[in-house]
Amino acid sequence: MRRKLILGVSIALLGGLLLAGCGGSKGDGASGAKEITFWNPFTGADGSNMKKMIDEYNKTNPEFKIKNVSLKETDLYAKIPTVVNSGKNIPDLTIVHAERIKQFKDNGMLKTYDGVLQEFPDIKAENYVAEAWNLGEIDGERYSLPLDIHSWGTYYNKDLLKKYAPDALDDDILTYDEIIAAGEKAKADDVRGIAVTWVKPNYLSLMAQYGGELTSDGTAPTLDITEGKQAFDMWNNMYEKGVTTQDGEDPTQLFLSEKLLFFPEGIWIQNNIKNATFEWGLTNSPQLSNDLSKTINWASSHQFVMFNSKDRSEDKEKGIGNFIDWLRDNSLEWAKAGQNPATLSLLEDSEYMEMPQSLFLKTKEEQETLKIFDYKYNGYVSEYLDAHGFDTIFGKVPVADTMKDMQKEISDKIAKDDSGK
Repeated sequence: MRRKLILGVSIALLGGLLLAGCGGSKGDGASGAKEITFWNPFTGADGSNMKKMIDEYNKTNPEFKIKNVSLKETDLYAKIPTVVNSGKNIPDLTIVHAERIKQFKDNGMLKTYDGVLQEFPDIKAENYVAEAWNLGEIDGERYSLPLDIHSWGTYYNKDLLKKYAPDALDDDILTYDEIIAAGEKAKADDVRGIAVTWVKPNYLSLMAQYGGELTSDGTAPTLDITEGKQAFDMWNNMYEKGVTTQDGEDPTQLFLSEKLLFFPEGIWIQNNIKNATFEWGLTNSPQLSNDLSKTINWASSHQFVMFNSKDRSEDKEKGIGNFIDWLRDNSLEWAKAGQNPATLSLLEDSEYMEMPQSLFLKTKEEQETLKIFDYKYNGYVSEYLDAHGFDTIFGKVPVADTMKDMQKEISDKIAKDDSGK
């Protein structure tokens, strides 16, 4: 009898726990708390800034608090298809990069914000940087909302600038001609003119300045093109002239040791150089022309998306809208991470306007220099450039071979994707 009684109590307790667990998975947490599970790729220094914002939001006692889940970027993108296809443990809200959205949408993985936005009239185009806002609308529906627009620029040593290129930045635009002229002078003192850094933004920005496009129809790649060859030729020629950093050199360390004049990098790199012992500045990425209307700065954007889920209630979606709406006027902490929040309300904040990266948003003309390469297969382009770009610039592989191979490799990957559908 005693064994039967214990067994009956155990089954009852187990049943109660299972019911509680099921309620938590469909609703708002096993504890009964109302939560929005928020996946994001902020595991570095910017992760602490995001956590501070979430903590501040949660202190406002919203109906649905934000549960922060930071994952490594590679892990995040690996997990998303798995959980969405399984229909289980799908996050309520997720940050993804702008370049991923078209593919997620075409794969039928995203839910639109159209219903949510009816409740939040201030989440609208007029209140955001256009380049970050516009890409979220596809086929007349809103699939994402922007957190930021992070871009590529050029850091420079102010003392070295005075010595080797005193007039180059009078117009806040640095041209390749000015870089080469300054680099020729600087190399006599064993100072590098410009760093060879992340190839993708350097290449894409210049390729677009020459008039090139990754695709003409949104799908088929146009990579083996004259404009692309010209972009790689420019960087290879600067390397051959001896005005760039050399293969194997660390650009950040050269910059910090005052052996590098121009340092192309993302606005987010400021944490790495903030303790420099000299004065530095930030300007636009290198350009062919000093005409601001022709200036192109590579950019990307962290965007909020909702992956399809049967368990996300309308009330929870409203809670998501409330969080994103709150961020419009509470994003200074994100700017402190070296980012540029996409909300235009920050232009009224004097602290933000003193930050170096505010250069890219201060005027509408400067905002229009930002270009997000949101080609559906941008990920394949990125992978190729990351794998082969440095060898091309440093003359290990002929430029013509790189262009031909990039076109073939990415075309083959797209064909394989299509055949697997």
